[in-house]
Amino acid sequence: MRDEIETAEKDAAAAPAATAIRDDDGALRREFIDIVGRAIEQGDAATLRSLIGDLHEADVGSVIEALDADLRPRLVELMGPDFDFTALTEVDDTVREEILEELPPETVAEGVRDLDTDDAVLILEDLPKAEQAEILDQLPAEERTALARSLEFPENSAGRRMQTEVIAVKPQLSVGQAIDYLRETPDLPDRFWELYVVDDEHRLAGAVALDRLLRSKHSVAISDLFEDDLRCVRATDDQEEVARLFERYDLVAAPVVDEAGRLVGVITFDDIVDVIEEEAEEDIKALGGVRREEELSDAVLTIARSRFPWLAANLLTALLSSWVISNFQGTIEKMVALAVLMPIVASMGGNAGTQTMTVAVRALATRELSSANAWRIIRREVLVGLFNGLAFAVIMGTIAAAWFEVPNLGVVMALAMVTVLSAAALGGILIPLTLTRIGVDPAVSSGPFVTTVTDVVGFFSFLGIATAWFGLR
Repeated sequence: MRDEIETAEKDAAAAPAATAIRDDDGALRREFIDIVGRAIEQGDAATLRSLIGDLHEADVGSVIEALDADLRPRLVELMGPDFDFTALTEVDDTVREEILEELPPETVAEGVRDLDTDDAVLILEDLPKAEQAEILDQLPAEERTALARSLEFPENSAGRRMQTEVIAVKPQLSVGQAIDYLRETPDLPDRFWELYVVDDEHRLAGAVALDRLLRSKHSVAISDLFEDDLRCVRATDDQEEVARLFERYDLVAAPVVDEAGRLVGVITFDDIVDVIEEEAEEDIKALGGVRREEELSDAVLTIARSRFPWLAANLLTALLSSWVISNFQGTIEKMVALAVLMPIVASMGGNAGTQTMTVAVRALATRELSSANAWRIIRREVLVGLFNGLAFAVIMGTIAAAWFEVPNLGVVMALAMVTVLSAAALGGILIPLTLTRIGVDPAVSSGPFVTTVTDVVGFFSFLGIATAWFGLR
C-alpha cells in the first residue's frame, strides 16, 4: 500500500499534474483515484497534498466527484488551508451541497473569504438562509457586505454572476497615476482587461482598455482616453440575456451597474462560458423531460420523482393515440397489414416532428426565431416536411406494395407519409411558437404536444385513408 502511494507521488512529481491523473483520452485514471481515496482513509494529509495540492481546480473538482461520497468532506478537512474552494465550483450542485453540509461553518467561511465574489456566491447560494447567515457572520465586514448584496439579487441574474472586485478610477487621474495605483493596490482582481471610470458618486462613465492605457504617455489624462460607449448590463438582467450580449458583440468583460447607474461589479467571459453551457444543458434536459437541476450524482428516488410528470404526460398522449386506433378496429381486423405498418407511420412522424421542434426551440432560445421571420421559417419547415414526405412516400409505398403484394396498400402508405411528415413539420414549429407567445417555456412543454400531434395525425391519416380507399368500414 505504502509503495503504491510512493509510486504515485513520484509519478505526480515527474510529470505535469494533468498527465499524472488522466489517461491519453483525458479521462481520470482509476488507479490515481484509488490511491487518493486510500490516502484519505489513512488520514495521510502530506501524501494527499503531494498528490492534488498543485492540481488545477477543475482537476481537483473531477477528483472530488470521482471519490466516494463519505471521502469528499474528509479530503477538504485533510487539505486544510491548502484546499482551494474554487474546486467546489467545478462539481455538481448535489455534490457541493453534500460536502458543505458536512463541513463546519468556520471552515467554509475561511475557504470562501479568499475567493472572487462570483465563485463565493456560487458556493453559498444553494445553502439554507440560516447557514448562509452563519457563514457570512464569520467574514470581515467588507467581504460580508459584498457577498450579502450579491446573494440578494435574483437567481440566474447578472448580479449573481458578477465579481465585485473591480478597478475603478476617477477621470482626472493621469495615465501614470493610474499605473501607480495598479502597482500599489494589493487586492486587485486576479485578471482584468479594463479600468472603469466613475464619477464622485461611483456612477459609471466609461472604460479604458489596458492595451490603450499602456500605450499612452504618463501625462495623458484618463478623461482623454476612456470610451463612454459601453456595453454594460444591469445587475438584475437575466444571465442568458447577458450571454447573448457577449456573443453578439464579442465582449471579454462587461461592467455591471445598479438601478442608479453605479458600478457594482464586472462579468467576464469565463463566467459567460459557464452560463452558455448551463443554458444549453438546460434546454437539452428540458426537451427530454428532465429537470434542469438533475445531476449524475442525484439519488434514485429523487430522479424518479422528477421524471414521473413528463412520463405521465406522455402516457396521456399514448392513450389518446390508442383511442384513435380503437375507432378503426374494424378496418385493422379486415387488413392485418395495417397493424404492421402503423408503427412505421407513427415513428416517422415523431422523428420528423422532433427534428423541427428541436430547431425551433433552439432558435427561440437564441432569439434567431422571432415574429419578424416566423412565417418564412414556418413555410420553410412545411416545405421540408413535404419534400421528405414525398421522398419517403415513394420509398415506403414501394416497400409496402411489394411486402404485402397489394399495390393499393402502397398508395395508402404513400399518402399517409406525405400527410404525417407535413403535419409533423407544421406542429414542430407552430407548437413552440404558440407556447412562447402565451409565456410557456417551449423547451419544457413542446414534447408532449408534438408527440400528440404526430401520433394522432399519423394514425388517423393512415387508417382513415386506408378505410376510404379500400372501403373496409
